[in-house]
Amino acid sequence: MKSKKLLQKTGEKFILSCLTGALGALSWYTLREYRPQKAESLSPPKGRRLLSPADPFRLLTWNIGFAGFDSSMDFFMDGGKMVRPRSKSQVFRNMKEIGKILTSCTADAYFLQEVDLDSSRSYHMDQQDYFEKRMGLPGVFAWNYKCDFIPFPLPPLGKMSSGISTFTDLKVRSARRLALPESFSWPVKTCNLKRCILEARIPVKGSSRELVLLNFHLEAYDKGEGKLAQSRLLSQILSREYEKGNYVIAGGDFNQIIKGEDKYPLRKSKNWTPGLLEKDFLPAHFSIAADDTWPTCRLLDRPYDGSSGKSLAYVLDGFLVSDNLKISRVSVINTDFAYTDHQPVILEVQFLDKNPYCPQSL
Repeated sequence: MKSKKLLQKTGEKFILSCLTGALGALSWYTLREYRPQKAESLSPPKGRRLLSPADPFRLLTWNIGFAGFDSSMDFFMDGGKMVRPRSKSQVFRNMKEIGKILTSCTADAYFLQEVDLDSSRSYHMDQQDYFEKRMGLPGVFAWNYKCDFIPFPLPPLGKMSSGISTFTDLKVRSARRLALPESFSWPVKTCNLKRCILEARIPVKGSSRELVLLNFHLEAYDKGEGKLAQSRLLSQILSREYEKGNYVIAGGDFNQIIKGEDKYPLRKSKNWTPGLLEKDFLPAHFSIAADDTWPTCRLLDRPYDGSSGKSLAYVLDGFLVSDNLKISRVSVINTDFAYTDHQPVILEVQFLDKNPYCPQSL
């Protein structure tokens, strides 16, 4: 009997200890949760070149996947097995190759997504600083993911310090982080992404208007409500800026199919699949600029062997452009997913005088 009572008490103490530990962990994550404001001012890049409306404007967007998702990688959230790259040297090698591609592509501004500052998955390398020095361009960074320690899966993801970046040598009047609606509720949201739009406002020579650049990375792993809410807010921001008389370009990773549904069809899969972009979300006076010559993103359910027949791939990256800008060219740069799971997309536009809300200043 004594032995039985002792076992019972030991079991009760163990359960109590587990509950206490779980409560303590939830409290800690709640207290340490990253809670950004709806709008936060950022230090703009210290570029000096003045944007001329007589010249074409070129913009590149690329989700670099923290330089961790090269062709040898899969990822547990997409149906693969891996949690992080095998070594620091693997990540650094990918960073160097991504840097080579960026410097070979002449653009006036660059949007990058999934840039790490101090994350376990990228072995705590400061990628913002690396790409500023590699491209020789000043940049601005906005957090998308900030958590002291993510405890899942096994091995755990660990510390996360990541976001989106805009690089340019143009004069930038101001920059802001604009919060997007959250996709998850407590307690999951305490260690989940806090997605945002990175706004950069660029003065235009000889005009009262601004070129407003909006860099974004929309939700991926929710059931769809988050992406829809984020897309609607983005649409509202686009309309508001257009009504002010500004030129507007939004670009980045939609995590939704924006073109090429026939060329790269959705296939039945138990793993992650993107949704289709709701066409009615697009506000008046804007169009989608995307290219489906090549896919822009591959599914990380397996390593990539160059076969689109085996690997699922989609067009998820591109731009939204106001109609006071003429789209001259938009094209995917084919890297064969060698260094990350996305491919860069470059846009070229010319300035027009179509906006009825704000006549150009003399």
